[in-house]
Amino acid sequence: MAISEEQVREELKRVVDPELFVNIVDLGLIYVVDVNPRDEVGKFDVSIEMTMTSPMCPAGPQLVAQSKQAVSQLEGVENVEVKIVMDPPWTPDRMTEDARDQLGIF
Repeated sequence: MAISEEQVREELKRVVDPELFVNIVDLGLIYVVDVNPRDEVGKFDVSIEMTMTSPMCPAGPQLVAQSKQAVSQLEGVENVEVKIVMDPPWTPDRMTEDARDQLGIF
C-alpha cells in the first residue's frame, strides 16, 4: 500500500510545538514532504523539509525528533529524514485558520 503526502502530514499533526501548543502542520512549519518508494515493494523513505518560527528556536531538536518518530510509525516507512530550512523564513501568514483561532490571531 502506498503512503501519501497527506498521510505523512496527518501524522505530523501529532507533533505539537511545546511553547505555542499548536501542531507543526497548522503552524505552517512543514514546507516539503516527499515520499519515495524503495526497491522493496511496500517500503518507503520519507524526506521532510521544515522550518522553525525563529532560527534559534529552543524546541527545534525536540520537534525534529518527534517528527521522525511520528512518521516512522506509519506502516511501510523505512527511513525518515527531517531537514531544517530557513528559506523562505517562516511568517504567521503560513498558519492555518485553526492555528490562528487557537492563538487568538485575527
